[in-house]
Amino acid sequence: MQCQIRLATDEDAVAINRVIIAALRESNSKDYPADVIAAVERGFTVQAIRSLMTQRQVYVGTVGLSVIATASLDDDVVRSVFVEPKHQRIGIGRQLMAVIQSSAASAGVDVLRVPSSITAQDFYASLGFVAIRDEFHGAERTVIMQLQLGK
Repeated sequence: MQCQIRLATDEDAVAINRVIIAALRESNSKDYPADVIAAVERGFTVQAIRSLMTQRQVYVGTVGLSVIATASLDDDVVRSVFVEPKHQRIGIGRQLMAVIQSSAASAGVDVLRVPSSITAQDFYASLGFVAIRDEFHGAERTVIMQLQLGK
């Protein structure tokens, strides 16, 4: 499957919302209770996604005209990496992360960080990220991970 990675546009916000909600409900719900999933979902309304696009570099992965994945770079922090469940585990997340890492390195970032869900911790570890601490937002546990770039 050929996936293209590009910067997101305002027109992608609805599709990004759909990808995130599907991934949260199908993948992340295995590691988090329903109330945590619902709280995270509330942070990814179409309007919230459009607002985030003005603050971060938001990327989408597409197959044909369909958005099937998203990730963003907020200075030296990777955020909101989600792949539609039926497209997970075939390398699309790795493609997104390669673009994010390249963009960060081009911007002079030395250490790239990611607040990982429990669900994605092994994925980031497979890319060389190392867990440095846990953070808790109520019942939501996030694993802060980092990767040294360019050295």
